[in-house]
Amino acid sequence: MKKIFYNINKIIIGLLLVSGLFASCKKLIEIPANPTSQVTQQEEFADSASTMSAVAGVYAYNGGNGFGYSDGDMTICSALSADEVTTSISSDAQQFYSYTLTPLNSYVTGNLWPFPYQSMFQVNSVLSGVANNSALSASFQKQITGEMEVVRALYYFNLVNIFGGVPLVTTTNYAATAVLPRATTTAIYAQIKVDLTDAEKKLTATYPSPGRFRPNLYTAMALLAKVDLYQGNWQSAYNEANTVINSGLYNVANVPLNGVFLNGSNEAIWQLPANGQFSVNSDAAHFLPQYSGATPNYPVTPFLLNAFEAGDQRLQNWIGSTSVGNQTFSYSNKYKNLDATVTTEDQMILRLAEVYLIRAEAAAHLNNFTQALADINTIRTRAGLPNTTADVTSPTTALNNALTAVMHERQTELFCEWGNRWFDLKRNVTPATSAATVLGAEKTGYTANAALYPIPQTQIQLDNLLIQNPGY
Repeated sequence: MKKIFYNINKIIIGLLLVSGLFASCKKLIEIPANPTSQVTQQEEFADSASTMSAVAGVYAYNGGNGFGYSDGDMTICSALSADEVTTSISSDAQQFYSYTLTPLNSYVTGNLWPFPYQSMFQVNSVLSGVANNSALSASFQKQITGEMEVVRALYYFNLVNIFGGVPLVTTTNYAATAVLPRATTTAIYAQIKVDLTDAEKKLTATYPSPGRFRPNLYTAMALLAKVDLYQGNWQSAYNEANTVINSGLYNVANVPLNGVFLNGSNEAIWQLPANGQFSVNSDAAHFLPQYSGATPNYPVTPFLLNAFEAGDQRLQNWIGSTSVGNQTFSYSNKYKNLDATVTTEDQMILRLAEVYLIRAEAAAHLNNFTQALADINTIRTRAGLPNTTADVTSPTTALNNALTAVMHERQTELFCEWGNRWFDLKRNVTPATSAATVLGAEKTGYTANAALYPIPQTQIQLDNLLIQNPGY
């Protein structure tokens, strides 16, 4: 493996593995044979082959030194906060469920904050390495730049929704990033949109390598649709989602529920080859019982189970159950493989069902209720359900009814995926809407401060310009 040694700012601690990180047969890209063990940045980006080694490191599924979310902790922590799952494995994990987080929580200090920044350092390194690089063709520079901008946008989208304003790091210059204050959420979202808008100009509809492991034009567009939805830019979100849906590259209706997360899924807009050392996919490792008769680490809550309607095939296909003694436990079963030697499942990042629900929500806000219900029904039909009964005939209740139907479908379609439910709940808890109306009845302790996780105390000690979130 190649290692690149840089001065790393106080936010981004540790050495960053840059390449040679795919052991499975599903290669993201080809890694040059016999790479050197140590290279400078200039050598790392000396030609397209060495550059692609650095790019491979960005996408590597290896728990933090590569793709920053391949440990799965973002999904489990947000699922606990959103009343999708519960746990008794550790007090630190239970803090997410009970809204008793502290700035010393090991998930926050060890994974949720540092892994994205470590990985983003690699992204920024690639962006710096390809910029104005005369050894690389203009088309190659465009492609790699666009890809890295999408990856960086994903990191910042998750960081801003988990922590609020965070330090905005777009360079590998230690002198410039050693001590940074928190940027505003407005500034973070502005950077996300700059990256995705530029990526749309640089990427093409064709995926740059086999599979859907590296972003294409529609990956950037789908993520931008999500960003615009969260910001209330309804028309933009609608237009972007509409373009992705109408591209003809993706499909929901012909993808069975148990085929959604497989390698080569036609619903996938962006997925990574999952090749963990002990289990192929970290989500499966977290949610599935580790052996016959074992209690799941994160059982599904009654609140989530009760959200499924009678006959919903997602309950049958995406929720498993196991008996331990005289108790029955349910668990998320979207990813079904614990065997690290079997690589049939990939890590889904963006998929078409979410884009349909983005368009549905945006359409509802635009008073296009016909489209909103049609998109909801597309997802319901695949789940074996009849059309939604949401009543949109009354001008005074149409919007609320349509949005309620969208949120219900998002809950049962996107559970235990990328914090979607947690982010949706926070988007819908307003001064006029109590937390009790959107969280399970058994949930207590939620306050406005719980909407953001604490900044790690270790980072505040390293950077005296960082200000802690309220309530911590």
